[in-house]
Amino acid sequence: MTSLIETEEHRALRDAVAALGKRYGREYFTRVTSEGKHTDELWAEAAKLGYLGVNLPEEYGGGGGGIAELSIVLEELGAAGCPLLMLVVSPAICGTVIARFGTEEQKRQWLPGLADGSRKMAFGITEPDAGSNSHRITTTARRDPETGGWILNGRKVFVSGVDIAEATLIVGRTEDAKTGKLKPCLFIVPRDTPGFARNPISMELAAPEKQFELVLDDVRLPADALVGDEDAGLLQLFAGLNPERVMTAAFALGMARYALERAVEYARDRQVWKVPVGAHQAIAHPLAQCHIDIELARLMMHKAAHLYDIGDDMGAGEAANMAKYAAGEAAVRTVDQAVHTLGGNGLSTEYGLASMITAARVARIAPVSREMILNFVSHQSLGLPKSY
Repeated sequence: MTSLIETEEHRALRDAVAALGKRYGREYFTRVTSEGKHTDELWAEAAKLGYLGVNLPEEYGGGGGGIAELSIVLEELGAAGCPLLMLVVSPAICGTVIARFGTEEQKRQWLPGLADGSRKMAFGITEPDAGSNSHRITTTARRDPETGGWILNGRKVFVSGVDIAEATLIVGRTEDAKTGKLKPCLFIVPRDTPGFARNPISMELAAPEKQFELVLDDVRLPADALVGDEDAGLLQLFAGLNPERVMTAAFALGMARYALERAVEYARDRQVWKVPVGAHQAIAHPLAQCHIDIELARLMMHKAAHLYDIGDDMGAGEAANMAKYAAGEAAVRTVDQAVHTLGGNGLSTEYGLASMITAARVARIAPVSREMILNFVSHQSLGLPKSY
């Protein structure tokens, strides 16, 4: 199936990244998480091999590819049990936005580091009172009359990796845009900027990347902290959000593939009566359904990445949302079925699947809930009226 929709270069990339992931594996990922560390070794080796910046322009040290290539990297690392969540944020969202809309100085300052792994950038959009409704964003930016720069005030929540990122790309709105219509502006805020505080959010999710609340209290930025045009509106924002959805699908599919492989191995070898448990249809059929769900979601993810990479932002928006929805559902069902296939062993630390039950739900919730995706499809694709 893959050979019909992927180029030879894509297949070679997939094989190479899979080999890298296998060298680290789930044991490495679990160990650094339990020790409160980060996946620095894997990040550094992936960077050295050119995988982290595969989607960024060649003139700034990237691979010259697109989201299709970067999604392959994340999916294969996830399928090996060691996904890199910051791939969704740093090169996919922030790198894409800067590459498309940043000034030449911003591109020179950030893209080479994002490509070679020496720099990371976080992304802050969600607010305590503006979760699924981005139009309620209250983080504002006003011009500083003394310097000509910007002054930011607001709060963000569930921002990944702020502690390991040199800066955060903050989504706000200009002070004169406090209307019901969102006119987003994006600002690069260095981690140690005065007034920019971060507080860790305690999570039940076991992952190397931590979640943070950000408080911006009269954060003063130079004029060139603004990425793109303050009047560009939603175009710039969705330049990052569509890749985010594609990459979240890749994250979910990698996780689902890992769980399915563990379940199939167990079902093939585990013998309780005269034959392996995988010979029984009550075990085999649910796993087969999981495989079908994964493959269907992968096809939609490929479509979404292709549409985005050829510049069809409108088509990519629909496909990216559907890919994220399908992959999130596949991940939740597959992880649950994998744990159930192993029975008591599925809940043991030795097999390492139980902790994925919480992790799998991330793809249902973030960066946009499945219900909001259904809203999008019903309104945008089907033309049905809104209830809000």
